[in-house]
Amino acid sequence: MALNFVLDPPVDQHLRDGVLTLWTDVTNAGGAVGFVPPVTPEDVRPQWVEHLAAMSEGRMRLLAGYDEDGSVAATAFITFNTHRLMSHWVWLYTVMVHPRHHGNGHGRALLAACEDAVRGMTYGDGRRFEAIRLTCRGGLGLERFYASCGYKEIGRAPDAIRLGEGEYRDDVLMLLPLN
Repeated sequence: MALNFVLDPPVDQHLRDGVLTLWTDVTNAGGAVGFVPPVTPEDVRPQWVEHLAAMSEGRMRLLAGYDEDGSVAATAFITFNTHRLMSHWVWLYTVMVHPRHHGNGHGRALLAACEDAVRGMTYGDGRRFEAIRLTCRGGLGLERFYASCGYKEIGRAPDAIRLGEGEYRDDVLMLLPLN
């Protein structure tokens, strides 16, 4: 069953609870979304509140994927650059699909929906965005997945992510040109 993607869904209790549950479940399943397992919803809540604030200020937009039950099953946060020389591209943050939906092509569908959403947005004097950038945690094969979706690795910071004492991962920078 395909996910239903919605750009800028209403921020109600269903969305708030759904994203918090999704983020917690993805993290606890080993997902690289800013935390190290185990986490509780209370551990994740401050970061979610920061995303909500950025959304309310117009600095970030949410693309949410809903499953057939109406549950939040996937997210990606599209963040705009504030630097005037970099306003022609956006960041993707907190790209995640619930573990129960892995292996069904929903990750690819989420990235395609992000690309479509960004292609429909404008910046400055109405110009279209030229690229999407994201970073991913090395050591999990994520860079291969993003590459298979058209992203190119354009940089790597060795051992930039510290998961714990003596446990480091590369921070991998990926780019999807939109022209």
